[in-house]
Amino acid sequence: MALPFEFCIEGPPVSQQANKKARRRDWRDAVRSAARSEWDSSQPIDGPVAVTINYIYEDASLDVDNVPKPILDALKNLVYPDDDRVFDLACHKRSSGGKLALPNETPLLQQHAAMHTEFLTGDPDLGP
Repeated sequence: MALPFEFCIEGPPVSQQANKKARRRDWRDAVRSAARSEWDSSQPIDGPVAVTINYIYEDASLDVDNVPKPILDALKNLVYPDDDRVFDLACHKRSSGGKLALPNETPLLQQHAAMHTEFLTGDPDLGP
């Protein structure tokens, strides 16, 4: 089983509501590339999936509800056949300027948090 796995993308996420299609497409491509580099299966999971997103921002920030959709879309046909397989979704937004208080901090999350830069991590796991 290839789950759970974790990946990180440096820089700010792009909202599903971004005006430029090319910007949204480039963001989805970056997410997919980061996920593919950590995904150790040649096939998507055929079952329920839970996803945790940690958005760590510097100055400007997106509304937390605008962060997940492009990420979930980027994982289609890689991690799962369709994002209707996502049964649990948690999206956390925290400032990089202070002490991060995130549930279940992983070594990858701790490593990037220590840099105090803007980044995003994704952590798909098996669902219920």
